[in-house]
This record gives sequence, structure tokens and C-alpha cells, in this order.
Amino acid sequence: MNAPGPGEQARVEVFGERPIGAASIGVAISGDSARVVVLPPEAAHWALTVQAPPGAGFLPESASGVFVGREQELTDLRRMLAGGGSAAVVQPRVRAIHGLGGIGKSALALRYADRYRDTYTLVWWITAESPEAILTGLGGLATRLCPQWAHTVGPDERAAWAITWLQAHPDWLLVFDNVEDPAHLRPYLGTLAGGHHLATSRRSTGWHRLAPTMALGVLPLDEAADLLCTIAFPHPAPTGERREAARRLAGNLGCLPLALEQAGAYVYRTGTDLEAYRRSLALVLDEDRDVADPERTIARIWDHTLEALASRGPLPVTLLQIMAWLAPDDIPRTLLAPLAPDPLALDNALGDLHAYNMIAFTDDGQGVGVHRLVQTVLRTRSSASPGPDTYAPGRAEAEHAVHQALPAPPEGPLPEPSAEWERLLPHVLALAESTPPDTPASVDTAEAYHLVAQYLYRQGRDAQTIPLRIAVVSQCERVLGDDHPVTLNSRNNLALAYRAAGDLGRAIPLYEATLAQCEQVLGDTHPDTLGSRNNLALAYRAAGDLGRAIPLFEATLAQCERVLGDTHPGTLSSRNNLAYAYESAGDIGRAIPLFEATLAQRERVLGDTHPGTLSSRNNLAYAYESAGDIGRAIPLFEATLAQCERALGDTHPDTLGSRNNLAHAYQAAGDIGRAIPLFEAALAQRERVLGDTHPDTLTSRNNLAYAYKAAGDLGRAIPLYEATLAQRERVLGDTHPDTLTSRNNLAYAYKAAGDLGRAIPLLEATLAQCERVLGNAHPTTLAIRNNLAHARAAQRRSTATPDDHP
Repeated sequence: MNAPGPGEQARVEVFGERPIGAASIGVAISGDSARVVVLPPEAAHWALTVQAPPGAGFLPESASGVFVGREQELTDLRRMLAGGGSAAVVQPRVRAIHGLGGIGKSALALRYADRYRDTYTLVWWITAESPEAILTGLGGLATRLCPQWAHTVGPDERAAWAITWLQAHPDWLLVFDNVEDPAHLRPYLGTLAGGHHLATSRRSTGWHRLAPTMALGVLPLDEAADLLCTIAFPHPAPTGERREAARRLAGNLGCLPLALEQAGAYVYRTGTDLEAYRRSLALVLDEDRDVADPERTIARIWDHTLEALASRGPLPVTLLQIMAWLAPDDIPRTLLAPLAPDPLALDNALGDLHAYNMIAFTDDGQGVGVHRLVQTVLRTRSSASPGPDTYAPGRAEAEHAVHQALPAPPEGPLPEPSAEWERLLPHVLALAESTPPDTPASVDTAEAYHLVAQYLYRQGRDAQTIPLRIAVVSQCERVLGDDHPVTLNSRNNLALAYRAAGDLGRAIPLYEATLAQCEQVLGDTHPDTLGSRNNLALAYRAAGDLGRAIPLFEATLAQCERVLGDTHPGTLSSRNNLAYAYESAGDIGRAIPLFEATLAQRERVLGDTHPGTLSSRNNLAYAYESAGDIGRAIPLFEATLAQCERALGDTHPDTLGSRNNLAHAYQAAGDIGRAIPLFEAALAQRERVLGDTHPDTLTSRNNLAYAYKAAGDLGRAIPLYEATLAQRERVLGDTHPDTLTSRNNLAYAYKAAGDLGRAIPLLEATLAQCERVLGNAHPTTLAIRNNLAHARAAQRRSTATPDDHP
């Protein structure tokens, strides 16, 4: 397994006396509806003009096809949506559910969408466990309405098309199912205002600023008995005796809809008497308990269901055990096909699982879904039985199936997202994240994780690789040993992923330990050791520790020149990073010549559109801007952004950095009209691609606040500054240079608002910290000292009497 080379970042942060900064989530969602991806003219035209055909949309299949009761909840939902446009169905705050599903949230949302489908122009169901899943769901809308274009582009472009279509057309319904974090919906609830949003979630908190909520409890006993009877006895109608037995069983099952559906399916398929089934479950009736523990209840039901399935052959149970380790939604048939002797056997096995309500088929019939509670119980029970170095049931088969299903990696250093890879990606991530502690090591599984991680890394999505990198490190340590070169490479890759996610608290110690091992095992001048040293210096710089970063960069560059040669890509990377560190320290005199030399070499050695060349060009433009040479900075920024969009894609982290920097250059030139929309677009994209608290996202938020202040809009600037400072203190630490910059910027805004009582103490505290952390001569220290002097002078003027002289 090959590790990625020494990392480097395009310049994305700005320091100095100019306040720089970012926007709050609220401003991001209520901004100017900036699109995430720049669509080509023809795609934009289709998004604005294509009409949804009558009845268009996507709703998943219900596992049981039966819905009973909940009429009051449906009425309330309709009232909430018709009145406000958004709602969230969550589990109650006070119920013994332990965060598990099975209460019927998705079934209620599905029933609502189906009942009121004719009142909407389009109804679209989105699995919303993560930001990536939401984008995939939105992208499916583009594929449905504009297939001639959507099939030719990647998932981000499809999602951008869908957002544009939704903004241009009213009266639709979006259902966000199984939302793990309400914050993931913020970019959509504000910018998509022409229809209704309905969300389901296990979480009852975090919705107060987004949507009114409905606490969904278990079914009333009569409705629970109705659901059980409807599934178990579809015809003829149950006798009074059977109905009483159904009430007793429903009470024992805690009136939990998922448990009722599975018990009813078992009774229907096997013809078992309800009372006998209830006794065989060994459930103790307790009238004082409102709800049984769902996991325990479901587990007891499955003892019988699995026995019934096993009597039809081993394949249905094997498939279910395998699916427990994968993502719950859209498990491709192609992933499961090699596990069956022939297609007919696969169809029969999946049909049996569907008959017992253990799985549901996707809309196109090419995939299946498993309820998350089903997976939880199967994994928990399976992981408890094997001994050390023994596979849990289904685990080995799941690993083998994923390894076999991975296609050849896409060609090129920056491949476009592949539909085949994107569909398998959630299942590989789920497999890595669900690994039991004593699972035997597997070279094939480690290789599969590494291939998928590299696929993401080459697209600038390295922050998403953390669970895969962790799994690879664990596998390498067990198979190859702690100090094997491949193990060291895997550790370096994990540290890179932590740094890409902004988690320097874990990245730096791992870099330090890896460098020490590389020096000991490989030697001081081995290329991998030089790469490890370079990456550690980058992490120090990202943490604001220039006192350790610059000497390490200088030493690494000297070694690279001597060992690798003057124009080796690793040497060029080291030279660029040293110039970057000089510029961060305010030493523009040394930074610009080094940036210029590096750019000239990269253009000659790597080519004009190589990512390293684009990074150098961006960094040189920023250095020009820092030196006050806006006339050279802006054209270079504009050219670099155009090249990044063409070569790297619209949402690559380097493209986002280039867009942010161009916006800042426009602002420095006084062109606020072009700066603010570009800052807003860059922030929206970074929130979605990098996450809400990534350091680059905080930079964008800070910079947007600065632009608002420059436009005289202190009402939007100050809250954004306050929010950004709080996030930087929490994420980066109290004395990080970026945190100091945020503190200076907030004080600067207080002063502009005439609030010297808050501005001066904040400037005094920030100046003391800058002198201690950055030194007396650093540009940021000098800027804050100057800002403090001006604030004190303003205070003296405001308190002067007519005879006083300011």
C-alpha cells in the first residue's frame, strides 16, 4: 500500500490588522441562495425550465406495506407543514427507547407523503444520516428529472442541479429520513423555501431553531393490536378471541411498531397461534412498564424468525448476517450476488427475508434496505459469541464481498466521482466502523479500505477517510508489526486525515510518533522520513506554532535538496511550504522570492495545471496581496480559480481556498459587491464539504463577517464574529493565531459600533496574548497595538471637556 506524498495546503487563511472572518449558520442559510456548484449554461437552463411530470417523485417501499392508526399525528403534521413549511418527527424525550429506532417515524412520514402526494408537484425521499447521504439523495432528483445531463456528471453537480430546480419550482415535499444531526439540514431549510420539509430523527434536541417538532410515541394498545392483526390475519377478519390474544401480545411487545410488524409476519408465514407465540417468547407481562426495551424485544422475536428462515435453507440467514455489517440503505444486489449459487437462489432468499419484514427492496428493485435496529441487534448478539481472532457470523463474508465488489480505481490523479464507487462507499465505511475488537486481521480487507481511502483522498475528501485509515492502521499493526514501513505509511495517512478534518490534537502527536519511528527504522534521510518531517511541520504551522514549524521546514528543505535533488516534486513541495511559513510569520521579503522560484520550477517540472502548480500560483497571489500589490494579486487569483475549477472540480478543498482568496482580494480592492457573494458561496460549500467546525470553514465564516463590516452591516458582522471566536476557541485553542485574529476582529467591530467598553478590554487582552505567542514585531501584534491606540484615543475624545485637547 502506497501512502500519499507529503501534504501541502493552498493558502486559505488571512492574518493581520484587517479583520477577517466568517458567517453564522443562520446567515449561511438566509444568504443569496448561492449555488454550491457553478452549473454550465445548459444545465442551469434545464434546472429553471424542466417541469416535474404529474406524480413525480421517489418514496421507498414500506417493509410491511401496512399502516394503522396515527390519524391525529397525520392531522397535526399536515397542520404544522401547511402553517410553517417544515417539521421534524422525533422520538419522545421521556421514553425508554435508548436511542434505538422502531417507533415508526419513517412509516409515519411515508404515510403522510403518500396521502398528500397529489397536493405537491413532487415528493422526494432522502436518506439523511450524513451530509454526503443528503447530497446523494438530492442528486437522485437530478437523475430523475434531467437524466441526459445528470448521468454525465458527479454527485456534487447533480446535487447542485437539484437545489437549483427546487429553488426555481414551488410546492414540493422533501422528506429527510433518519437525520443524525439537525445541523446537517441548515444549508437546505433556509435556501429551499418554496416547498415543505419533513424530517425524521432519533434525536429530540437541536431542532429549536430549525423546525417545530412532534414527539412520536408507541402506538396505543388498540392500534397496536390492529396493526398486528392486519399483518397476521389479512383475511378473513380475526375473531374476538384472536383479537384479545393480539392485545396481550402487543402489550408484551411494548406496542413497538417494528416488533409488531415482525411478529405479525412470523405468525402469518408460519400459522402459529398468537397465544402460543406469546408464551414461546418468554416475555414477562408487566403492566407498570410503558415500553419494553426495543432491542431485547426484537431479539426475542428474531429467535423464532431466524429459526423459520433457517428451515428454508441457510442462505436467507447468511445474507441477513452479512447485511448487518453494511450500511442500512441501498445494499446492491450485485454485492450480494456472489454469495448465492445462482440468481434464482438469491431472489428466493431475499424474497423470504422480505416476507418476514426483515428487509425492504429499493424503488428500482436493484438494492435492499435493512432496518437499523435489525442491524444493531444482529451485530450485538453476533459480536458477543465469538472468541479471540474469530469472525462474528456474517463478518468474514461481508469483508470478502466488499473486497470482491470494488472495481478498478478510476484513472488519473484527480478522478471524477464514480457512480459504482459512490454506491459502494457507504458500505465500506460501515464495514470499517463496525469492526468488532477481536476480528482477525485480513490483508484483503486492509487493501480494500486503503483503495477506498485513496479514492477519497485523490478527490480532496481526505477528512472522510478517518474510519478507513484507523482500520488500516489496526490491520497493519497486527499483520506486519508496529515498525514495518507500510505500517508507518498507514499512520502517516491517518495523521493526514486528522489534519484534513481539522483535528490537530490527534494529528500532531501521531505525526511526532511516526517521524520518530521513521528516523529509527528508515534513517534520517529516507524519502518517507523527509515526507513525515514535512507533514509534521505543516501540522505545527496549522496549529500556529511557527517557532517549531519554520526550523523544521528549513531543515527538511535542505535535506530534500541534498537527497532528492533541486527539482524533485518533494523538494518543490518543501520549498513551497517553507515560503508559506515565512508568509505566515509576516516575513513577506523572504516569502515572495521563494514562492516565485517554486512556481517557475513547478510549471517547468509538473506542468501548468498540476495541483502543485495551482497551489503555488494561489500562494504567490496571496503573498502579492499581503504585500499590498493588488494589481498583480487579483488577475493571478482569477486565473488560478478558473484553472482549479477546471482541473480539480468545483468543490475540491483547493478550489474552495482559491475562491475564498479571490473574494478577499476583491474586498482589499474595495469591490465589496463582488466579494460578499463569493464569500457566501465559499462558506456554504465549505460547510457542506468540510464540515461546520473545520478550520477552513471558520476562516470563511470570519472573512464573511469582515466583508459585512466593511459594507457597514455591523448587525450581521458582530454576531458572526462572536460565533466564529467561540468556535475557534473551542476547536483551535485560546492562543492559536487564528483565535487571536478573531478576537482582534471582534474588538475592531465593537469599536466601529461605538462600543468602546467592550472593545478596549478585548484589545488589551489580545495584545498581551499576541506579544507572548507571536512576538512584539509580528504584523498581527503591530496591528492590534495600533487598533488599541486608536480605540484609546477615541475613548479620550468621547470623554474630553471643551477645554481639553485630544
